[in-house]
Amino acid sequence: MKQSLLAIFVCLVGSLIGCAKPEEKKPVDTSEKPSGPKQTIGVSLLTLDNPFFKVIGDNITAEGAKRGYDTIVVSGDKDVAKQSNQIKDFIVKKVSAIVLSPCDSKSIIPVIQEANEAGIPVFTVDIPCNEPGVKIATQIATDNYGGGKEAGQAMIEALGEAGGKVAVLHFKQAESCLLRVKGFTEVIEAHNSASTAKIEIVTELESGGAKDMGYKAAEDSLQAHPDLRGIFAINDPAALGARAALEKANKTQQVQIIGFDGQPEGKQAIKDGKIYADPIQFPDKMGVQIVDAIIRHSKGEELPAQMLIPTSLYRKADAEADPELK
Repeated sequence: MKQSLLAIFVCLVGSLIGCAKPEEKKPVDTSEKPSGPKQTIGVSLLTLDNPFFKVIGDNITAEGAKRGYDTIVVSGDKDVAKQSNQIKDFIVKKVSAIVLSPCDSKSIIPVIQEANEAGIPVFTVDIPCNEPGVKIATQIATDNYGGGKEAGQAMIEALGEAGGKVAVLHFKQAESCLLRVKGFTEVIEAHNSASTAKIEIVTELESGGAKDMGYKAAEDSLQAHPDLRGIFAINDPAALGARAALEKANKTQQVQIIGFDGQPEGKQAIKDGKIYADPIQFPDKMGVQIVDAIIRHSKGEELPAQMLIPTSLYRKADAEADPELK
């Protein structure tokens, strides 16, 4: 009897154990987060007044947070002395990586060298620093030279068989803008060698990459060349300033504007017929790719000297099909 009761007890215990729920396994976190204390990325951008750079900064911050980094984003305000002090501050803070779009690629050399000596990797975004004597982990940017060539093709298309005089609204302290104008000029020169519809670049004026200076540069161009037929502005703010100058001079039908960037305001102006076309950039991709490059570098991977993101020419038909526009 005792033996049968013991057998029943053993069976009951066995059944209870068999019915017990197996311990739930927590999902494995496969994200590539840095080990040890939380690390910081220091970011100094040309200016945060331009929405383009704000998108870059916001995407570095968001992607960095996903992958375990804190981010400090500051505006150089196109002032190389201010930007130099910002980078010195990053060095004192011992950030894990420095990202910058140089306010001046030559003048920023000494402070990049300080970061190099401190063993902090430096990455450039949008505006390169290709100067000798500095070590840049990688440069992530728009293919500005290719975009400039697209802008040249757009100008040829906009002016048609009549051709005519063109002004360039520049920002010479940014190497990215030098590349844009180089690509633009080469396409116009090639066109002129093979066509009777000549396009003459009659002036290059400083626009500061800003609306107010773009307005003044376009106004000066119109006064010097009343028969002007085209304006190539190196970014959307300068292009929008130029458009305001054309409206004041009642020359919106005479002069076609080619911009560069593809900011929401610029795209809307293309839809509204105020700008003919833009080679558009993808600042969101730049921000994400910079964080990815920082992580790859931290693992000892050798990065290419530069990673270029192609532009895409955006015309009125594209704007009319764009669901993000009014």
